[in-house]
Amino acid sequence: MRPQPPAPRRLLPALAALLLLFCLAAADARPALAQAGGASTAQPQDPEREEAFRLLSEGQFAQALPLLEKLALKYPNDPAVHERLGVAVYVRAETLKDVAERKRERVRSRAAMLRAKELGGQSDIIEMVLAEIPPDGGAKVKQFSANAEADRAMHEGETAFAGGKGEEALAAYERALALDARLYEAPLFAGDVFLQKQQYDKAGEWYARAIALDPDRETAYRYWGNAYLRQNKLEEARQKYVEAIIASPYDGYVWRNGLVNWANRAGVRLSHPNIEPRTTVSPMKDNKMTITIDPKTLGKDTDDGTAAWMMYGLSRAVWTTDDYKKFKSAYPAEKEYRHSLREEADAMRMVVESVKKQQQEGKVKTLDPQLAALVRLHDEGLLEAFILLARPNEGIAQDYADYRKANRDKLRRYLMEYVTAGK
Repeated sequence: MRPQPPAPRRLLPALAALLLLFCLAAADARPALAQAGGASTAQPQDPEREEAFRLLSEGQFAQALPLLEKLALKYPNDPAVHERLGVAVYVRAETLKDVAERKRERVRSRAAMLRAKELGGQSDIIEMVLAEIPPDGGAKVKQFSANAEADRAMHEGETAFAGGKGEEALAAYERALALDARLYEAPLFAGDVFLQKQQYDKAGEWYARAIALDPDRETAYRYWGNAYLRQNKLEEARQKYVEAIIASPYDGYVWRNGLVNWANRAGVRLSHPNIEPRTTVSPMKDNKMTITIDPKTLGKDTDDGTAAWMMYGLSRAVWTTDDYKKFKSAYPAEKEYRHSLREEADAMRMVVESVKKQQQEGKVKTLDPQLAALVRLHDEGLLEAFILLARPNEGIAQDYADYRKANRDKLRRYLMEYVTAGK
């Protein structure tokens, strides 16, 4: 689920970072290539194809472009070739000053990506380019800074970076930061220059400067994690990707291009504790809420603690009675009721209290595993973190930013000790 829309991304550095991270040349340089008519002509060792993919993965876009154009004609049904051609053409377009020529190249990039998608390509790169480029190839010019000189320097840096002129790009980004000390993209993109050079320590220094400017933006954490992943420093990468999730937990792109990549490399299965209330609560309608209790939890012989789930529904109902008195007391600035973090945590705590009371009275022989996990989260102080990261909905997600302000450590602990621990 995505309770909040994903943040907009600057495409050029994002493309470069993805290509560097995945090392696309090695990832799928030798697939079977389906040709027209359904015949399969596998090319397990095509030197030109491997060379083009290698050049692109190293950020040598201009050198890769003519090879990819040739390969697109040679392998018209190869989605990987068309995808990389779309990337190379997009980057070329970014270096062009002539508006008409730039639009033509952007249209060509979009066409290559559409062909890749038509052939079965499903990568984030394809979706990013298609989202960025309208059918006519037009584009709004991004404003990085209200400071005109800083903004101009950033665009100069972008053009230099796309043209493979790393030193010129770095000088431009440094100049932009000197002109606008709060410009997040300046140190972020400077870090990209060093990432492309495989100077990972220097890249990390610049990413740290970006994080210092805004610790609640995910990009610098994720790019820093990419640098560690390329060095096979898995623990360091995990820590940075966790911070990226804390910064932007409801954006699937951040998960896929951070912790999911790390988990695939580390051989770890990302997972939340399996906890599903045995009581369902319907959304409010006409000032009424329906509570449905699993009858299996109410049997006379129930001795696993699951009768405690009845308290979940009863607790949540209290938040909606007396004209939402409890909700209004907890959220006095809000005009309308919504399902909130406090309501959900209150309901879960009531369940935990009921479990403990049953245990004290000797009514529990073997505690239900889901309830055992819930009690453990509660006792470790991670109940709210679990709710926000594992069980958010549109209402609960609205409380995330406020919770993070004072509880970043708990979100970090939950992600490290549960989600990424491979349990």
